[in-house]
Amino acid sequence: MGKSREIKKRMKAVGNIKRITRTMQMIATSKFAKAQAAATDTKPYTAALFDLVAQLGEAAEGVDHPLLSEPSGDAPELTLVITSDRGLCGPYNSSIVREALRHMRQSPIAMQGRVETVGKKGANVLRFNRIEVAAHHTQFGDKPQFADVERLAGEYVERFTAGEVSAVRVVYMKFLSAGRQKPEVLQLLPFSRPEGAGEVDQSSGGLRALYEFSPDAAQLLDHLLPAAVKAQLFQCFNDAVVSEHIARMVAMKAATDNAGKMGHALKRKYNRARQSQITTELTEIISGAAALE
Repeated sequence: MGKSREIKKRMKAVGNIKRITRTMQMIATSKFAKAQAAATDTKPYTAALFDLVAQLGEAAEGVDHPLLSEPSGDAPELTLVITSDRGLCGPYNSSIVREALRHMRQSPIAMQGRVETVGKKGANVLRFNRIEVAAHHTQFGDKPQFADVERLAGEYVERFTAGEVSAVRVVYMKFLSAGRQKPEVLQLLPFSRPEGAGEVDQSSGGLRALYEFSPDAAQLLDHLLPAAVKAQLFQCFNDAVVSEHIARMVAMKAATDNAGKMGHALKRKYNRARQSQITTELTEIISGAAALE
């Protein structure tokens, strides 16, 4: 009986784990729907703003802006690594940290520069790899607010324009679709337009739009460039959140399926053990009855 009781305890434990992972999967699915809506709703605004700034920068020839050029001197780089506070999300955090470490190994300036983190998982792994974390931001959570991101982006803009850092890069998980996400190193500062932005539309016969600036181009860039930086950083946070929920949803579904398979295997094992015990008991009864004859 001892063996069958042990298997029955394991079956009960696996059943409890299955219920927990199924619940976590349902919660992640619910959060994913809301996070996906937030991430996809902000992308058109961010893309349009970047395209506008790129076209403005091309049209305003001879206009220089501190956010468009690298500061002089040997200022260090600043790297922001966005991970999650919680685990149980598959390779999500490890992929981001691996990308961050690869970037730092390839760029000594980034390795020797200032490293900031969002999320406990990334901070712990970087400290384990003996990388000093200058700042750990805990104010964002699962639902980053634009006001918090705006303050952080404003701080980065001030440091960059003051010459304290030569570049600001963000390592995060980029959301491409529900079935595809990839870790990426994004250059936030100095401002660089996305690939294809501001290009001449060939369908219009190769003609460029002519702009008349009011106020002048320098004042417009003073307002639009910081807004573009803040919007891009907010998009990074939104992509990171929705990617985390997808990773947790997939991981918990896999865990639920594995728990179900293990439960079936334990049930077969329990039935065999129980059948063996019944056969042994019947044999003992028959042998005892035969001995009494």
